[in-house]
Amino acid sequence: MTRSLKKGPYVDERLLKKIAGKKPLETGVIKTWSRACQISPEMVGFVFGVHNGKTHIEVLISEDMVGHRLGEFSLTRKFTKHGGKIQKELDTKQKEAEVTAAQSAKAAVEAKK
Repeated sequence: MTRSLKKGPYVDERLLKKIAGKKPLETGVIKTWSRACQISPEMVGFVFGVHNGKTHIEVLISEDMVGHRLGEFSLTRKFTKHGGKIQKELDTKQKEAEVTAAQSAKAAVEAKK
């Protein structure tokens, strides 16, 4: 359910105060815990440190992000990866193939000298 048009978008006033009269390139990371705040056009170019529950994740605001929420760009869950034993075996084979390719390339370079 979206917010009422009568009320307008929710933009945290404290964030607007922090960026008022400042240039995006000169300002450092602006820390915020307001994940529900909508991104307004005034915020474009600034870097916000959006809290994900543990740390602040740096988010550079671009024009495509206007209208979205700050929390959408600071994920709260860490994705490791899918797969178990079979995936580990495939990864080790791939690493071994990369190592042998690097060794053969190094030997070819040394042979030319």
